[in-house]
Amino acid sequence: MKLIAAMSGGVDSAVAAARAVEAGHEVIGVHLALSSNPQKYRSGARGCCTIEDSHDARRAADVIGIPFYIWDMAEEFHDGVVENFLSEYADGRTPNPCLRCNEKIKFAAVLDRAKGLGFDGVITGHYAQMHETPLGRVMHRAVDPGKDQSYVLAVLNTEQLAGAHFPLGDTVKDEVRIEAKRRGLYVANKPDSHDICFVPSGDNAGWLRDRLGSEVGAIVDESGTKLGEHKGAYTYTIGQRRGLGITIPAAGGEPRYVLKIEPKTNTVVVGSHEALAVTKIVGDRPIWCGPEPLVNTEHRGFAQVRAHGSPLACTYVQTGTEIKVDLDEPLFGLAAGQGLVIYDGDRVVGSATVARTE
Repeated sequence: MKLIAAMSGGVDSAVAAARAVEAGHEVIGVHLALSSNPQKYRSGARGCCTIEDSHDARRAADVIGIPFYIWDMAEEFHDGVVENFLSEYADGRTPNPCLRCNEKIKFAAVLDRAKGLGFDGVITGHYAQMHETPLGRVMHRAVDPGKDQSYVLAVLNTEQLAGAHFPLGDTVKDEVRIEAKRRGLYVANKPDSHDICFVPSGDNAGWLRDRLGSEVGAIVDESGTKLGEHKGAYTYTIGQRRGLGITIPAAGGEPRYVLKIEPKTNTVVVGSHEALAVTKIVGDRPIWCGPEPLVNTEHRGFAQVRAHGSPLACTYVQTGTEIKVDLDEPLFGLAAGQGLVIYDGDRVVGSATVARTE
C-alpha cells in the first residue's frame, strides 16, 4: 500500500513509520505544521507543534530512508481545534482538544488530502489495535494499558478507520524505545509530549483569560449565597476543588467543589462532593467505530469519560441522535463537553460528546 506517515517528531511516530516500511509499504513522511508561527504555541519538547519537532521528524525520515514533507495545517487546526476549544469554554463546557485534533485534523483533513494524492491511508504512532472482522475493521485497546489511546481515537468513523494504521498497538512503550535505539533513531529517548500543545507554559486559565477576558463574577453555593469572587467562570471546571478563591469557613467549614458553570451570568456554583455524583449521561453527536448498535435497544458495555480514566460498567441505548448511559455506580466530576466513549470489553463501540448529566 501507499501510506502517509504522520510524523510528529516523537519516538512513537518514527517507529511506526519504520515498521510500515519494513512491512513493504510505500511510505512518505509528513509533519503537520499546526501554527503559522510555531513559537506561538509552544517551544521545547512539551508539545507537538514546534520547530524542534519538525527537525526531529525530518532526521527520523532520513534515517528510515523515506521522502519527507511538511504540510501546512495551521488554518485547519486553528479553526477546528483552537477556536472550538475557546468557544466550548466560553459556553461553560470542558472540551478535549486531542479528540477534536484527531477528528478534524489527523484523520479528516490529512486522510482526505492523502487519498486525494492517491495514497491508501495514514500511519500514526497512536497506541490502539485494529482488527479485521466480517463486518469491517474495528478498533480495540492497545496491549499497553498505560499508553492506550483508543479513547482519543474513538471519534473516528468507519470510513476513517478503514484508512487508519496503528503499527504500535501490539507493543508496550519500553519496547518501542528499545526498537528506536536499535534502528538508530535520534528520538529514542525523547520525552513524550504532554499538556495542550497550543497553550504556552501549560497555563490554561491564563491563556483563556487573555482571549476571553477576566470579568469578575460571583462564586455561590447551591442556595445562591455568595462565597467569593473569580476572574472568569470559564477558567473553572466541574469537580475542581483547589484554587476556588473561597475560604473554608465561608463555605461552611467543609471542602467545596465546582458543581456548575453559568457563563451567561459569569457565575460559578460550588457544593459538596456528594453533589457531584452522576449516574446518567446523555451524549450527542454519536460516532460509531464499527457496527452500529440497534436503535432504542439496551446494550451492556463500559463507559469511559477521561483519557486515562477507568471504564465503568453501564447500560446504554442509542436513539439515533444521542447515546443514553445508565452507570452501575456513580461517577464524580463529569462536565459537559467531555468525551464519552463506549466499549464492549476492549473493543471501541463508539463515542459522543457529553451534553448533560443527572
